[in-house]
Amino acid sequence: MATPATNYVDGEWTGAATGETFEVRNPAHTDEVVAEYAKSGVADTETAIEAAAAAAGGWAATPGPERGAILTRTAQRLEARKEELTELLTREEGKTLSESGGEVQRAIDIFYYYGQKARDHGGEVKAPSGTNRQVSTRKEPLGVAGLITPWNYPIAIPAWKLAPALATGNTVVLKPATLAPSVGKAIVEALDDAGIPDGVVNLVAGPGSEVGSTISGHDDVDAVSFTGSSAVGHHVYDDATDGGKRVQTEMGGKNPAVVTSNADVDEAVDIVAAGAFGVTGQACTATSRAIVHDEVYDEFVDELVAHAEAIEIGPGLEDPDMGPQASADELEGTLDYVDIAVDEGATLATGGERVDVDGADGYFVSPAVFSDVDPSMRIAQEEVFGPAVAVIRVENFAEAVEVANGVDYGLSASIVTDDLSEANRFVDEVEAGVVKVNEKTTGVELHVPFGGVKNSSSNTYREQGDAGLEFFTQTKTVYTNY
Repeated sequence: MATPATNYVDGEWTGAATGETFEVRNPAHTDEVVAEYAKSGVADTETAIEAAAAAAGGWAATPGPERGAILTRTAQRLEARKEELTELLTREEGKTLSESGGEVQRAIDIFYYYGQKARDHGGEVKAPSGTNRQVSTRKEPLGVAGLITPWNYPIAIPAWKLAPALATGNTVVLKPATLAPSVGKAIVEALDDAGIPDGVVNLVAGPGSEVGSTISGHDDVDAVSFTGSSAVGHHVYDDATDGGKRVQTEMGGKNPAVVTSNADVDEAVDIVAAGAFGVTGQACTATSRAIVHDEVYDEFVDELVAHAEAIEIGPGLEDPDMGPQASADELEGTLDYVDIAVDEGATLATGGERVDVDGADGYFVSPAVFSDVDPSMRIAQEEVFGPAVAVIRVENFAEAVEVANGVDYGLSASIVTDDLSEANRFVDEVEAGVVKVNEKTTGVELHVPFGGVKNSSSNTYREQGDAGLEFFTQTKTVYTNY
């Protein structure tokens, strides 16, 4: 039996040379198979890279406005399918319909944004030091870009890598996560329908150990953009840089929300809960630690517990407050951290238990709130990637910043305060690539740089906005004596 034609290589939908397949299941109804995919290997990936390399010269020579028009048409095609893709994302990854709809809209907006950016992405003219001369710069594509994307934002993250890579004239090989590849595949369908030339975009689904490793180590790949776990990200970075490739990695966080003594506690609870429990806590920017001043600590914990216990849990298609975790492994990981935290002496104030939902057989867990957490505990140091937040008591602002910075990660951080001085000091002193005042740690604008410091990133190039264009281009300086 032929494998399903779910890879896209050199303008054709094709199966895998391995002849193997894998199933994608609904995490809210585990007996439902959402899709079946060709399980690709090294040979499939190499074929895709060869196609991208062969198409690189022609796409680089395509005028920017023409490239931008294709991206704009892609946005229009995604927009026409928004309702369908929202439901597909929910069935495959587990998000609520509201969350999925927001993510699909983000992907649409990204393609519209970079469709316009492609029109004016060029270079600069500089003043020469002598007469009868010109000095200018040109922005040129790197060549072939390998994109390795995660399951937790399966359409937004592929979009914010694909769109700037294509806008700047690079060809692409995309490896979507095997847990949720279908909406990434939908982007490629839209690009195909929008008229992308053969070989410019290639999609290969399969395990990271074969597809991802081939992308990061292949001589014909010029740049690698990765989002995922720190363990895998460091391997990708080492493999790619050994071959002289340009690399950007985004690898998670242990994001703090500081609540000061003069914060509005009700507002602080809403902000922390939204950051901790939104998208079932499965975001690299999720609020994992609430660092709370002693003066408001008890009130904050009580209100956060009440908030968590009021969250409606269920299948994403019913649009509850919170859907399931994405897989059995993710659920098991969250439950393991609950046991670890309790064993180390934290108080499980609420949640952290597998939940039975009527009419569903999925990976549901109740949102967990831990109090009496010491900053050295694993629940306060390691990324959980589930709906769990550790509440840490501090005596003053200086201690709060020290605790906030006392982890290996530095992606997103927020402070809830009515004191302008505290807010500005926090912005100055916190070690994070994204800093927010009176906002949740999750959620970012598409036109500004995104990325972290320390173990959250290779700290080389940022994503999104003009920074996304910068990663995928190199600068040529031109001197003309006339």
